[in-house]
Amino acid sequence: MSTDPATVGAGSAWPDGYDRVLLEETDSTMAEARRRAPDLAGPAWILARHQTAGHGRRGRAWQHPPGNFAATLVLPHAGDPAQAALRSFTTALALHDAFVARCGTRGQFALKWPNDVLLNGGKVAGILLESLPGGALSIGIGVNLSQAPTAELVEPGATPPVCLAQECDTLVPPQAFLGTLAPAFARWEDQFTTYGFGPIRTAWLQRAARMGETVTARLPNTELTGRFLGIDDAGHMILQTSAGPRDIAAADVFF
Repeated sequence: MSTDPATVGAGSAWPDGYDRVLLEETDSTMAEARRRAPDLAGPAWILARHQTAGHGRRGRAWQHPPGNFAATLVLPHAGDPAQAALRSFTTALALHDAFVARCGTRGQFALKWPNDVLLNGGKVAGILLESLPGGALSIGIGVNLSQAPTAELVEPGATPPVCLAQECDTLVPPQAFLGTLAPAFARWEDQFTTYGFGPIRTAWLQRAARMGETVTARLPNTELTGRFLGIDDAGHMILQTSAGPRDIAAADVFF
C-alpha cells in the first residue's frame, strides 16, 4: 500500500544513488545537463550559484539574482515520454515538501498546473522538463529564495513572482535548499516508480491551487476558460468549459 511521504526535514541526509555537481557559474544548468548527461551513470543534481543564460518555458528569460536557486536534475532513465512528463508532478510535490520544511507552514503553499509552486498566491518556483538523447530527462528548477524577478519580465496577466525571504522571513542559501529538496524528490520518485502515478496524482490534487475555480488556459492558437476540475491519469488538466469538459495536455494557465 502506498503512503504520502512525510515532510522532509531541513537536515535530511543526501539520498543514496544521487550525484551532485556544484558550480560557481554556468550558462544554464539545463545546458550543463545536456553536456554532462551522456557520461552520467545515475541521477545527478547540477546546482549553479550564477547563470548567465537561464531560461524558462518556451525560451523565456529566467532571471537569476544572487542568492536564488537554479538547479537541474538529470534522470538518465526516465521511461517513455508520457512517464517522463509526469515528473513535473513529483518535482512539484518535492518542492512543496522542501518549502514546508524550511518555512514550517503548509497552508501558504499551493501547486499550480502544470509546473509552478505558489507562495501566498505568488509564484515562488518554476519547473522545466527537457528530454535528452537516450531516454534521459532533465528537470530544471528555479526558486526565488532571496529575490523575485522584476516586473518587466512577467507576462501580462501572469501570476506575480514572490520570494521566500520576503514572504516567510527565511533566507535559505541555495546549497542548503538543495540539501532539503534532493531527499524530498527521492522519496516522491520512489513512490512514483513503486506505485505509479495514482498516489502522486492524489497528493498533487490535495495541494492544488484554484481547484473548482474559473481559470483560463492559453493554448498556442486559442484560449479556453472554465472551471478547473483537476487532472487525469496522464496529468492533463480537466477544464469544464461552456462546451463541455476539455482535456488539456499543455497550456499556460491564468487566474
